Amino acid sequence: MNKRQLLATLFIIIALVLGVLLFLEIKVPKELSGYFKFEYYNQFGPLAISVEFLIAGYYLFIKHTKTNFVLAVFAFTALLDPIFNITGLFTSLVPLYATIVFVCCALAALWLSFTNTFELGRISMIAAFGSFVLGTAVELFFNLWAG
Repeated sequence: MNKRQLLATLFIIIALVLGVLLFLEIKVPKELSGYFKFEYYNQFGPLAISVEFLIAGYYLFIKHTKTNFVLAVFAFTALLDPIFNITGLFTSLVPLYATIVFVCCALAALWLSFTNTFELGRISMIAAFGSFVLGTAVELFFNLWAG
């Protein structure tokens, strides 16, 4: 197993563990009307970051041509969550332990995607901007629209 696959496996394991922990924190409504409230869907934001991380790890493992783009989308989403929380735009539902892990992994993912470490194809400026826009859209969807 080479360094790329080892790092990808580590990303996948972290994403799965955090995904399970974040999934267990979702509160299921007792009444049917609870499923039609924005607060219910707002809870899935942290899980969405985990899914992005899982997909990025999988793409890194199989050496997909869009790996750097997906790594950047995950990184921007994971970094924007605490930034928006600190600035007061919204209150993040990501627990502190997950935020710390996501930020550390996001910094590594951002570095990997922009330095083209594993030579998977340099990310273009348009793709970098697109990944930033998608990361922002995910954050705003789960925290403004659904909140």
